[in-house]
Amino acid sequence: MTMLFWASAFIGIRAAGKHFDAGALALLRMAVGSVVLSVIAGVRGVRWPPRRSLAGVVAWGVAWFCVYNVALNTAEQTIDAGTAALVVNLAPLMVVIVGGLLLGEGFPRALVIGAPISFLGVGLIATQSRGGHVELPGLALALLAAVMYAGCTLGQKRLLARVDSTTLTWLGAVAGTIALLPWAGRLASDLQTAPTSATLWVVYLGIFPTAIAFTTWAYVLARTSAGRTAATSYIVPAFAIAMSWLLLSEAPTLLTVIGGVLCLVGVAITRLGGASRPK
Repeated sequence: MTMLFWASAFIGIRAAGKHFDAGALALLRMAVGSVVLSVIAGVRGVRWPPRRSLAGVVAWGVAWFCVYNVALNTAEQTIDAGTAALVVNLAPLMVVIVGGLLLGEGFPRALVIGAPISFLGVGLIATQSRGGHVELPGLALALLAAVMYAGCTLGQKRLLARVDSTTLTWLGAVAGTIALLPWAGRLASDLQTAPTSATLWVVYLGIFPTAIAFTTWAYVLARTSAGRTAATSYIVPAFAIAMSWLLLSEAPTLLTVIGGVLCLVGVAITRLGGASRPK
């Protein structure tokens, strides 16, 4: 469910990104997501985290829901989607390495073999979407997004040992939304000019790829190693290709299909060997 919703986000960002500034889009998406997460937290119950963990929760939320979103949205305005995808998808490999070294997750053979295969698939997909428009600032922002992705996944794994997944996701989203408030003026301006369809796409992004998908992501991460959870995100490019084909009539090239298959095969390999012990 998480990966399907995250894959659909590429469609939504493409549709809404033409009418919203990167920061404004992130703010509206997170505002909607925070409202929905507040409802989820109210239903499931909030267990306030220990005082010593609160600063970490806020820092994680700002990094994941503010810095990552703005960095990626801005990067995709200056570099093509394929290059951005290739750089950002360094993150799961970072998680595998750091998780194995620092979180005691080790380096299961299935994970070490499967993750690079999926990354090769992402590389093939990226070669088919290059537009020849590559700028150093855009690459730097995409790399920042990758570092945020990896760091936030690892940080969330540590926080989940002390904070329940619902409370963590809700508080993090609220912190990220507050950090995005400097874009409120631009959002007000964009809302006046954006078509209703674009605004509805952002609302969709807030409800499903944000509120629901991050809730299910936290549920899985709390019960599986960070490396295996992050590696599963390599299935997103394959899903995104299929959705673009079905919804946007964008037929993939042969190399794109091969890349998508490699993503699926690599993720399947990472899931071999039984479930990981909860950390």
